[in-house]
Amino acid sequence: MKKAVVIGAGYGGIAASLRLRAKGYDVEVIDQCSAIGGRAQVYEIDGFKHDAGPTVLTAPFLFEELFNLFDKNISDYVDIVPLKTWYQFYFPDGKIFNYGGSLESTLKEIEKFEPEDKQNYLHLLEKSKAIFKIGFEDLADEPFHKFSKMVGVLPDLIRLKSFKTVWGLVSSHLKSPYMQQAFSIQSLLVGGNPFDTTSIYSLIHYLEREWGVHFAMGGTGSLTKAFETLMHEEGIKVSLNKAVQKVDIKNGKAVGVILKSGEIKSADIVVSNADAAYLYSSMIDRKDKSISVQIKTKYAQFSMGLYVLYFGTTKQYTDVEHHTIWLGKRYEALLDDIFHKQILADDFSLYLHRPTATDPSFAPEGCDSFYVLAPVPNQQGEIDWKVEGPKLRDKIVKALSDTILPDLENTITADFFKTPDDFEQDYSSVHGAGFSISPLLTQSAWFRYHNKAEGIENLYLVGAGTHPGAGLPGVVCSAKVIDNLIPKAS
Repeated sequence: MKKAVVIGAGYGGIAASLRLRAKGYDVEVIDQCSAIGGRAQVYEIDGFKHDAGPTVLTAPFLFEELFNLFDKNISDYVDIVPLKTWYQFYFPDGKIFNYGGSLESTLKEIEKFEPEDKQNYLHLLEKSKAIFKIGFEDLADEPFHKFSKMVGVLPDLIRLKSFKTVWGLVSSHLKSPYMQQAFSIQSLLVGGNPFDTTSIYSLIHYLEREWGVHFAMGGTGSLTKAFETLMHEEGIKVSLNKAVQKVDIKNGKAVGVILKSGEIKSADIVVSNADAAYLYSSMIDRKDKSISVQIKTKYAQFSMGLYVLYFGTTKQYTDVEHHTIWLGKRYEALLDDIFHKQILADDFSLYLHRPTATDPSFAPEGCDSFYVLAPVPNQQGEIDWKVEGPKLRDKIVKALSDTILPDLENTITADFFKTPDDFEQDYSSVHGAGFSISPLLTQSAWFRYHNKAEGIENLYLVGAGTHPGAGLPGVVCSAKVIDNLIPKAS
């Protein structure tokens, strides 16, 4: 049986391992963490449970497909439920916008801010659908390692005005400043500044509208456990707490991997779910790297960093939704500070996750579990997080205590935080970036790291830094791309 080694057990690596197993390969997945899931780890402290990373599930059919490869049903392994309110937006003046559910309910919410935007939103939705048709349905699982493929889609990209930014597209449709912010912020879910990110990523909006926003009971960690069970059932070997030092390349062909322990794992196929920039900068010798990859890595622009504060509360905040977007007073200027100036400003905007709104098992009885995520500069900002981390913790707690979590300063318990330094250390993320390279037009499709390694045979890439991009749908689709490239084992 032909052997495949997968570097990294993030969701891209999980999906790749299952697709390779379905093709008849003997598969081993190697990860430096103590559990599979990549950034979707789980933390438990004092009876409070926290999903470490991704908490928003969209396009659940992508997960179902992986179980269907083996004639199994995902519902037998994990319970995935739709959320009625996808996100509640809290604006600095106290106004609230509930987004999600039916189209009619969304239009009613929009009307509270700007009646004309009801029709404007429908036009924006149609535009997002057209982008979705090309960007997701037609191209998300298509390889882009040949420039001829890029040339072939250029007419569609020009027709859809992909040179526009997410902000440019949204603001050209919607009048209300509130709605402009609410419907442009989705690009941050994949690490992109809406003022820089290509409007291709506006397809996220239609993706949410088409399939809704979901939650796995027990958290994203329970979805990871479901995949772990499936992998075990199908004979995929998982080796944890082992780090790959480099890809073993002979005569321009990947023949296995070399672990930091010195152990050599031979393979017919190597798939990397490591951060693509880290793979090329640290795991492949210079002599084996193509000029195009060297240039791409040298001039890569990276996503923002993430500061994530995890905490419990000794009371419940029953009026807080499952997902809250808490917006600060500045929008474009704050994003400019984070992405361009790379400075840690005094203000911030936040994403607040309250899983106990849907699943009480995340906290002891009468309590709530939370995590709050703040976009911050990555390590290129040279911020001393040992000093700034505790300060930012106190600022965030006070801001939430003054607004949607009254008295948080007295109810908070069992709190801890993660910074870009932790992303670099725990996940080998270059510059501690939260989502690998940014989703700019010049870093999309053919311009992004190719799923078929450039200049190296039998090496394939999946994950956030590859086509089609970051986010759970993106990294799971990257495994579909290599499924179209790797032949069945014979």
